[in-house]
Amino acid sequence: MPTYEYRCAENGVMLEVLHGMNHKVTRWGELCELAGVPTGETSPDAPVERLISAPGLAFPKTTSELKNMGFTKLVKRDTGVYENVTATDKEARYTVAGKPETMPDFKGRIGD
Repeated sequence: MPTYEYRCAENGVMLEVLHGMNHKVTRWGELCELAGVPTGETSPDAPVERLISAPGLAFPKTTSELKNMGFTKLVKRDTGVYENVTATDKEARYTVAGKPETMPDFKGRIGD
C-alpha cells in the first residue's frame, strides 16, 4: 500500500498514512482515524489536502543481490557481446548476438 502525506488547512498539521490508491481522504477526522491519532481541537469535518511527495524507492546495490533476487544483469563488453554477470551454472557467461544458445535462461528464473 502506498504512503500519502496530507495537510489540514485548518490547523496546518501534516500526517502520513497508508491507504489504497482509490481511497480518497477529504476530512480531518477520517485522516486522524487512518493515522491512529486523536483529532484534538480541530473539527473532524475540516478539509485536508493530499501533498505531492517523492516515492520511496530502493535499489539493490550489488550484482550478488540481483542474482539472489532472480534478476539478470548484462554488461556490454563489445558490439553484440554482453557479459551475464549474474549467470548461474546452467547459463553462458557471455551473450552473443545471433547465438540464441548464449541467451540467459529467463524461463528458469521466472516462476509463478
